[in-house]
Amino acid sequence: MYAKLEQLEARYDELAKLIADPAVIENRELWRQYTRTYAELDEVVGVFRTYKKVLKEIEDTRSLLEEESDPDLVALAEGEIEALEARREDLERQLKMLLLPRDPNDEKNVVMEIRAGTGGEEAALFAADLLRMYLRYAERQGWRTEILSSSPTTLGGFKEVIVLIEGRGAYSRLKFESGVHRVQRVPVTESGGRIHTSAATVAVLPEAEEVDVEIKPEDLRIDVFCSSGPGGQSVNTTQSAVRITHLPTGIVVTCQDEKSQHKNRDKAMKVLRARLLDRAQREQQENLATARRSMVGTGDRSERIRTYNFPQNRVTDHRLNLTLYRLEEILDGDLYELIDTLITTDQAERLKEAI
Repeated sequence: MYAKLEQLEARYDELAKLIADPAVIENRELWRQYTRTYAELDEVVGVFRTYKKVLKEIEDTRSLLEEESDPDLVALAEGEIEALEARREDLERQLKMLLLPRDPNDEKNVVMEIRAGTGGEEAALFAADLLRMYLRYAERQGWRTEILSSSPTTLGGFKEVIVLIEGRGAYSRLKFESGVHRVQRVPVTESGGRIHTSAATVAVLPEAEEVDVEIKPEDLRIDVFCSSGPGGQSVNTTQSAVRITHLPTGIVVTCQDEKSQHKNRDKAMKVLRARLLDRAQREQQENLATARRSMVGTGDRSERIRTYNFPQNRVTDHRLNLTLYRLEEILDGDLYELIDTLITTDQAERLKEAI
């Protein structure tokens, strides 16, 4: 590990000189590439330099201890060594975490798809609750959100809703939300007061740029038609809804929320690119046999990850065996404890595998 860190430090120093070179500055694309890499190395190099400083302090204090005979100074030096050793161990843990391979999608925006599962209208209402939960969390994070597509029901639920979430680290924070979310409560449509169990699925996809996914025009079939469902005066009168079919994969995306056909087409293409990138990355993981099942699960949409129990005011994450008795706050977007625990658990699992 030490040799690897020394190589990164040498590269960091080299980049510092390169980004100050007038010839490099003139080449804006190369300069941006160097500054981006320099920024990525900044944290690990900073921690490594602190680590080397602590190692030197331990060495110097041990040397002093060998030469010292005064009992008070010996006790002082031994206490200092103990504190420095604890600091060294902490820095080593940090460095191991920083050296773990990063998910290349972590800084990407998110395309989140929420679909009602088993449970009929109650499942659609739960899908709406999940949408509000994630929108409130995004608001707390200072992220921007935009509904790309929705299929609302008459009671205010959603058969399906797709939302774009834009913000720094959005995918890194939300990627473990993929899976089946289950709700246990008395539905508004239930007259007998019985508790029902319903479900909704969440898919968290990294937003794909055009450079991430190549889509050939000849691979697309684009149909336009009149919008349906709740809407304004233009519903059922103008052909603004867009359905895009990706012929090689059979993926179909429909968007009809906007009155403009052009805007619906742009939104549909965002969703299509995200689904194609997700599909390609999943296939790559399977081909490389790197798909693993850790404590935080696989992210498979068929995997039950969380239960929201209204009568008991609890939320249970089944991957973590973690139960929190503050359902209302969580549904209002306070997902910090759940998401932070999922992230640290994943890091611990990957660190265990690396060792």
